[in-house]
Amino acid sequence: MRINNFLYLCKEGVRNLFSNKLMSFACVGVLIACLLLIGSAVLFTLNVNSVVTYVEQQNEVVVFLDENMQSSDIEILSLSLRNMDNILDITFMSRQESLERLQERLDTENRHVGIFDGLGDDTLFDTYIVRVEDLNHLGDTVARLREIDGVIQVNAATDVANILLGLNRAVQFAGAVVVGILVAVSVVIITNTIKLNIYNRRKEINIMKYVGATDSFIRMPFLIEGMLIGLIAAVLAFFMLGFGYTYLISWLYDNHAATLGVILDNAVEFMPIARYMIVGFAILGVFIGIAGSGIFVRRHLRV
Repeated sequence: MRINNFLYLCKEGVRNLFSNKLMSFACVGVLIACLLLIGSAVLFTLNVNSVVTYVEQQNEVVVFLDENMQSSDIEILSLSLRNMDNILDITFMSRQESLERLQERLDTENRHVGIFDGLGDDTLFDTYIVRVEDLNHLGDTVARLREIDGVIQVNAATDVANILLGLNRAVQFAGAVVVGILVAVSVVIITNTIKLNIYNRRKEINIMKYVGATDSFIRMPFLIEGMLIGLIAAVLAFFMLGFGYTYLISWLYDNHAATLGVILDNAVEFMPIARYMIVGFAILGVFIGIAGSGIFVRRHLRV
């Protein structure tokens, strides 16, 4: 195709967009609504995953050490723990610290004052509080911890870990299903809206066909029009979603920070993912616009 013809067809596509303002506005509006729903579902899934990941990282494994271990042995064991895979961080707690921590928990309301009187430092064990990096490998990590010399017991909340992993997988699956359904609904709605636009211009298409215009020459302005509709809707939906999401998080911080502390502290920020959102919106919007135009123009090319 010659460059002059291509520029002419692009100009025709833009002209079609503005000459059918009502239908173009309807297409843009419907596509914006669909993209906002899809973007909201994606942000909700990302935030749930962020919170679940944070809770996963707080899951602690308690490693109890042999009471006969010397300071040098504990240092060697500490080095071994730090060099292990899937270990996020470790915290050493001496017997005295363990006793004080337990006493603080029980004496919060002064109902157990004096219960630890007379207990010595050797009542509890030296321990390491270990946080794992990936709960999927918690079982293997616990097994390797138990094999280390000087470790007499390892306590891990495996049931809680399994619940968290199941919740994370469920949220990811549900998010993917919801996004897939919304994309399918968006395609159906937009293609039917574009179908009405093309149906109103079927005579124009037939006339161009009868005077000898090629199928690609007839189809190109409609494809460009669909692409422009998709791009306009994508840009508008992106800014609307970004502003709305940022405002919502800010409002929740100002009004519900106490009750939603963990959720808000781990809320996904919009700016780091903004470029991915705008690219995704643009690709999806252009795809739906071109697909809707291309499918129904083809039907009216058969004359």
